[in-house]
Amino acid sequence: MKTVLHKADTRGVANHGWLSSHHTFSFANYYNPERMGFGTLRVINDDIVAPARGFGTHPHENMEIISVPLSGCLRHKDTMGNEHVIKAGEVQAMSAGTGLQHSEYNHSQNEAVNFLQIWVYPKRKNIKPNYSQKEFLEENRMNKIQLVVSPDGRDNTVEINQDAFFSRTQIGVGNELTYSKYLKDNGVYFLILEGDIEVNGKSLSTKDGLGVMDADDLKLVAKSKAEVLIMEVPLKA
Repeated sequence: MKTVLHKADTRGVANHGWLSSHHTFSFANYYNPERMGFGTLRVINDDIVAPARGFGTHPHENMEIISVPLSGCLRHKDTMGNEHVIKAGEVQAMSAGTGLQHSEYNHSQNEAVNFLQIWVYPKRKNIKPNYSQKEFLEENRMNKIQLVVSPDGRDNTVEINQDAFFSRTQIGVGNELTYSKYLKDNGVYFLILEGDIEVNGKSLSTKDGLGVMDADDLKLVAKSKAEVLIMEVPLKA
């Protein structure tokens, strides 16, 4: 099994006062030529934003941008006319395509928000920008794999412009699950959101990342109560 392991304490760190961020891959002032992404998965930022603070209006083009709040709520506004609050348990996806501008702020005046900001290279460039946001019930990922992002919106998932599939799972201690790829040429990147787990015998802990390039079926065994974000992406753009 060909893999790449990114331990939590090897991530890039940025602290701007209002924003504390850990970068799995090179981003902004953090640059590591060996950490430029995993296939078409380009950015995984683990962001904590102070109350009432956030990212002012800024542009994007030709990138798939996925936001996954882990605690708290984000307030989103964009030039497509969308203005929403995104809460923990929901997933937001934007296809930037020909170009858009957006802002993301902590919706709370009192509590920090922790969310994952994820970028994926698009399958097709210069498409019309698109926005989608869905809620995914916790009960539907307890000891099972819950698909949340897909290329075609199947099973009421959010849709992105790439042959990529994101899933979440929460696994009770001692339980086992098998993740089977949707597309055989894709790779799979596991981000451990919480807990201790083995993926095909490799031990991982909170905020560790493991990319697997060449296995079709991957066995997850929870050593403690664990939560995992599974990102299956094309290995070539």
